[in-house]
Amino acid sequence: MPKRKSTLSDPMIAVLLIATGLAFVIPAAQEARETAQVISNISIFLLFLVNGMRIARGEIARAAANWRFFVPLTLFVFGAMALLGAGSASIAGLLVPPDIALGFIFLGVLPSTIQSATSYTTLAGGNAALSVVGAALINILGVFLCAPLFALIAGSEAVDLGTETIMRIGVILLLPFAMGQMVQGFTRDWLIERKAKIVWLDRMVIGIAVYVAMSGAVGQGLISNISPVAGAWLMAVTIGFMTLAYFLAWKAAGLGGYSREDQIAFLFAGPQKSVAIGAPLAAILFAPEMAGFVIAPLLLYHLLQLLVAAPIATRLAHPH
Repeated sequence: MPKRKSTLSDPMIAVLLIATGLAFVIPAAQEARETAQVISNISIFLLFLVNGMRIARGEIARAAANWRFFVPLTLFVFGAMALLGAGSASIAGLLVPPDIALGFIFLGVLPSTIQSATSYTTLAGGNAALSVVGAALINILGVFLCAPLFALIAGSEAVDLGTETIMRIGVILLLPFAMGQMVQGFTRDWLIERKAKIVWLDRMVIGIAVYVAMSGAVGQGLISNISPVAGAWLMAVTIGFMTLAYFLAWKAAGLGGYSREDQIAFLFAGPQKSVAIGAPLAAILFAPEMAGFVIAPLLLYHLLQLLVAAPIATRLAHPH
């Protein structure tokens, strides 16, 4: 029987809260923020280098071969969720500052989070192997698809996907991942043996990216721009987004005729959103003073999904 998992057991909750809290209490000033941005870019490069080393090419090939699961999952993540994000942004645009509303489009185009997809699928008694491989492949596609998909939906005025931005994405995200794939035959076993330590690299990189982005937003008056009423609406729209996303994922998997185990894998590999991709990508696409506003829905969604995923998984593991 899968072991119960506390909703507060994921250290990522503490990392996000600490990074956000530090940005509010001790935000990086202009010169310090520029230095912090350089450190963040270097750490993002290192993170994607490690990701390239640890995602086995054989797993990617197996996921691609299982087209009956992978194709609907891809369409759900980058199609249905992107449209859901656009719809949420339209509603939020009436209630919260424009850059925060824009964050719902950014949230919608992001890929799944691999670690949570795997752990909660296992907890729920689903097909964990299918979940981790599907989520991993979705993350790889996300590196290529998120930025152009966001630009397509949000428009050129939201993000300038010009030569300079494409170069930054290539140098900071794609190049290190490709390098990692090339050398993984020499490094993957070493990384697997140190998995518990390596996972903290993910958390530290995300923490740095969130701190830099939120520092910029605080400097631009994030606190004064979000009234208690706007904050309540942000929470409400995010909860509505998440509720509908989980409902649609479960129904879509059911219509696909999957077994219960595969349906559970689809549920946790589809609507969950990756701050591990989102925070670094926001640091590349947006200026720090804008990035903090844009990732606000992502941070809230990520915290909420960590809180609700365990009860959902436990309920699925004990349906009666």
